[in-house]
Amino acid sequence: MRHNRRSFIRKAAAGAAAVSLGGILPGFDARSYSRIAGANERIGISVMGVNSRGLALARSFARQKDVDVIFISDVDSRAASKCCDTIEKLGVKRPEARPDFRKSLESEDPDALVVAAPDHWHAPAALMALKAGKHVYLEKPCSHNPAEGELLVEAVKKYRKIVQMGNQRRSFPRVIQGIGELKAGIIGRPYFAKTWYTNNRASIGRGKEIPVPSWLDYELWQGPAPRRPFRDNLIHYNWHWFWNWGTGEALNNGTHFADIARWGLGVDYPVRVSSAGGRYRYDDDWETPDTQVITLEFGNNTAMSWEGLSCNGRPVEGSTVGVIFSGEGGAIQINGGDEYFVYDLKGKLVKEVSSKTDIDSRNTSDPSAGLDSVHIRNFLDAIKTGAQLRSDIESGHKSTLLVQLGNIAQRTGATLETDPSDGHILKNKKAQKLWTRDYEPGWKPTV
Repeated sequence: MRHNRRSFIRKAAAGAAAVSLGGILPGFDARSYSRIAGANERIGISVMGVNSRGLALARSFARQKDVDVIFISDVDSRAASKCCDTIEKLGVKRPEARPDFRKSLESEDPDALVVAAPDHWHAPAALMALKAGKHVYLEKPCSHNPAEGELLVEAVKKYRKIVQMGNQRRSFPRVIQGIGELKAGIIGRPYFAKTWYTNNRASIGRGKEIPVPSWLDYELWQGPAPRRPFRDNLIHYNWHWFWNWGTGEALNNGTHFADIARWGLGVDYPVRVSSAGGRYRYDDDWETPDTQVITLEFGNNTAMSWEGLSCNGRPVEGSTVGVIFSGEGGAIQINGGDEYFVYDLKGKLVKEVSSKTDIDSRNTSDPSAGLDSVHIRNFLDAIKTGAQLRSDIESGHKSTLLVQLGNIAQRTGATLETDPSDGHILKNKKAQKLWTRDYEPGWKPTV
C-alpha cells in the first residue's frame, strides 16, 4: 500500500512540474522528480541565501536527525564557503556549493528549498521550487508585494506542496499557550492589538557606484528586480531600506508581530489601513521609513497598530519588540521571547508564563536559535507525516499583506479602504498600482 501511494505521488509530482517548468530550468526530465520523502526517510534540503539568516537556518536544518543539507546556494562565494564549512564542522557530510540555486532545483536529491535570500527573491524563488516539485521553507515576508503572495497561494493549490513561512513564533510553545488563553477569554473579548519594534540602526550614508566585487554575482542577486547600479552601501544588509529590493522595517520585523496580532484577534483582511512616518533620523540613501505607525481596522470592531522605531532603541512597555492585546477584562502582553503576561483592567499582573530560553530580537541572523528547530520540525513533519503546518502560506500571505498595505498607505499618503474578503484596495488607482511591481524583462514570476 505504501509503495503504491509513493508511486502515485512520484508520478503526479513529475507530471505537474515537467509541464509547468518550460524553459526556466533547462536539463529537467521526469526522473528529476522521482525522490519524494516518505515518513521514514531522510529529507534532502537546499538552502538559498546563507550570508546571515540563511546560515543560521542551514545550521538548524543540518542538526535535524533526519535531514541532509545537500546544496548551498549564494551569489556571494565567501558566504557559501563559510556555510559549507559550518555544516561540515557539525560532523555531517559537507554540502555542495551551487551558486545558482536554480541548478540545485534540477537535482532529484533535494526534497525542499529553504529561501533566505533578500525579499525581492522570496516569492519568485519559492515559485520556481514549487514548479520543480520541491517543498519550501520561506523566510518572512513571504513576498515583496501583495500580488506575489497571491501567486504563492495559487501555486500551493496547484502543485500540492508544503510551504511554511518562517514566522517562528507560531511554534513557540508558550506563545501558543498564551494565544489559546486569549481565545478562551482570559481577558474577555480582545478588541485592539498594539505591536512594536525598536532598534538603534546607524546611517547608511551616501553610496558610491563602484565595480562589482569579484566574489559577488550581482546580476543573479538582482534577479527579478529591475536593474540598478551596484553601490558600496547596498550589500549585504542595507538593501532592506530600498524599495527596489526591500520592504522596510514593516516587513523586516513588523511581519512577526502583525502575525501574532492577527492570530490573537482572529481576523483576516482589514477594511481600512493608514500609515504615518518617514525617514526622520538621518539624511542618507535610506528610502523606507525609519519611523512608522501603521493602523489597521477590521470589520468585526477590532483594530491593530504596528509602531516601528528603527533609529531609537528605547524599549516600549519594557521590551524591544512585542504585542499587547487589550480586552474587555484586561490585557495580555507577548514580548520577543517565549513568554506572556496577563494584566487586569487596573494594570495589575495576574499571571506570568515565562521561559528560560534567551531571545535576542535585534540579532539579524539567529534571534531565536533555541526555538527555531520547533518551527523547522513542524515543517519536516508536515512533509513526512502530513502534520498540520503552523504557518501555511495562506496564513503567511494574510499576515504579510497587513504590513504591505501599511507600506502602500505610507507611500501614497492615503488612508486605504480595502475589501474585507481579500484585502484588495478599493477606489484608489495610485495605491492599486503598488499591489504588484515592475520586473526585469524575462523575470516576472508565474504559477
